[in-house]
Amino acid sequence: MGAHENLEHAEHAEHASHGGNKKIALLISVLALCLAFSETLGKSSQTAALNFQIEASNLWNFFQAKSIRRTATLVAVEQTKLELLGTNLTDAQKTAIAKQVEEWTKTAARYRSEPEAAGGKGEGTVELSRRAIEEQHLRDTALSRYHMYEFGSAAFQIGIVLASAQVITGMVILGWLSGFLGIAGLAFTMLGLWAPHALDFLTHAAH
Repeated sequence: MGAHENLEHAEHAEHASHGGNKKIALLISVLALCLAFSETLGKSSQTAALNFQIEASNLWNFFQAKSIRRTATLVAVEQTKLELLGTNLTDAQKTAIAKQVEEWTKTAARYRSEPEAAGGKGEGTVELSRRAIEEQHLRDTALSRYHMYEFGSAAFQIGIVLASAQVITGMVILGWLSGFLGIAGLAFTMLGLWAPHALDFLTHAAH
């Protein structure tokens, strides 16, 4: 009778062990799936941040070129205005110079603000600086998302390691820690999707 009871206990322990391993295997599978999503989202955000940075740099370069042209035009306007004070100029010459000054003044104004250009986006220095700043904000948001996904991926990876360690050691607490890290990783991933700036102090610390 004692031998029979020992056999039953051994069978129950084996079933429990197999059941526990199946749960851990399921946990590892879920963590691996979440890890794949977070890494894919992270790479996408990293690429987006790079594209936004390139666009912002291009806009600032365009802004600088327009600013230089506008400054040169304004200098030419001021110098030409001084020529109008000359006493040796005929009325026709003064009229021609005044017309040129007017054209340059319009050009300088267009360099400063040209809202109808580029399909309504604008290509004056005012519009270019605004667009560049907007691209920088988009870059910062994409970077914040990227760091959130990186934190999420790290949590999922550590969770997978701990879950695998439970299979080897049989320590149940490792499975609980793995589950907790899975929840933390999911939280970081959700924050990356919907509230990337919620923990900006963490993203700054990651630089």
